[in-house]
Amino acid sequence: MICSARCVGAATLAAALLSAVPVLAQPRLTMDWGALAERLVTQLAPTPGERILLVARPGQFEELIPPLRYALMRAGAVDLGVVDVIAEPYPVDWDGALLARGRDASRAVYRDMLRGVDGAIMLPGARPDHAVYAALQDLLRAGSGRTIHFHWTHNGSAFPLPGQPLPGRAAIDAVYQRAVLETDYAGLTAVQSRFVDALRGAEVRVASPLGTDLRFRIGDRPVNLGDGDASKARTDRGVILIDREIELPAGAIRVAPIETSVNGVIAFPPSQWDGRPVTGLMLRIEAGRVAGVSAESGREAVEAELAGVPAEARAFREFALGFNPLLAVPEHGPWIPYYGYGAGIVRLSLGDNSELGGAVTGGYVRWNFFTDTTVTVGGDVWVRDGRLVR
Repeated sequence: MICSARCVGAATLAAALLSAVPVLAQPRLTMDWGALAERLVTQLAPTPGERILLVARPGQFEELIPPLRYALMRAGAVDLGVVDVIAEPYPVDWDGALLARGRDASRAVYRDMLRGVDGAIMLPGARPDHAVYAALQDLLRAGSGRTIHFHWTHNGSAFPLPGQPLPGRAAIDAVYQRAVLETDYAGLTAVQSRFVDALRGAEVRVASPLGTDLRFRIGDRPVNLGDGDASKARTDRGVILIDREIELPAGAIRVAPIETSVNGVIAFPPSQWDGRPVTGLMLRIEAGRVAGVSAESGREAVEAELAGVPAEARAFREFALGFNPLLAVPEHGPWIPYYGYGAGIVRLSLGDNSELGGAVTGGYVRWNFFTDTTVTVGGDVWVRDGRLVR
């Protein structure tokens, strides 16, 4: 191209004018794999020489694996590489009994193989019913090792509110990424620790405008701090399984109250039971067990679901309270991020609480989320109408 002096001058002037226009920062629309890898390793805090394994599902978060392995090496850890789980759904002609036998055999061998592993990071798509994951949990229960659970959205972590759709995947990714990267982890530990101190020896009351009025005590039951600290020093002090399985994003405390101390009523917003809609549901809890069911509509669906679970699982499971402001329910387009770990969200679960140090077994677990409760501990209000106030 041939350009005259006049052309060059015009181009220079245009460049100068453009440089004078402020450029507005654009929101990041992609995953920052490097930053996420660094944060995961920071939270795991491996000491030099510790042997760290990744467990992943093919096709999920594969871009994270190379920077994560490199970050482990930079921290002085021994990178053990990646164990893949089989991606679902399985082909329809696969034999379920064969898969179950193979899983049991693999689990037993993995237990021996992984006995010397110091830590593992469970990437999205890996689940406890996969053989390698189950084997690692067996070792955790025996007091060996620690894991980070980095489930993201792949195990159904985001929940809609009645009448509100879930946002798109990109919006959920943005919320979770910000929570992982920008959480004040020291502040989260501090406020959760204060809450646990308040719980000891006090009666807890959970109430809501719909009619929830539930009371319980935790006594000396273990309380899991979901503050994202996956260091060996921290997890070695753990007394229950989930003290060695650290969730990221982080945010909630979890406890199985003394079963006989749980009494009152849980009032539900519109919900689904046995795959069917239910409105106006009220569960009466006496000494930690479901003692009565009433509903404006759909009572038979509730009864059907409860009839299909072991008798010991028809019990109150867990109280959980979220503390992370970066996972709170948004004012506009509201939804429940990451298993209700956001500030002010309450989880009143039913079923098996053995992983929390409780006395209920049976395998059935049902999470129930509440975004408008008031939580009082002793005489102090910690949550008012779904907002954390202390």
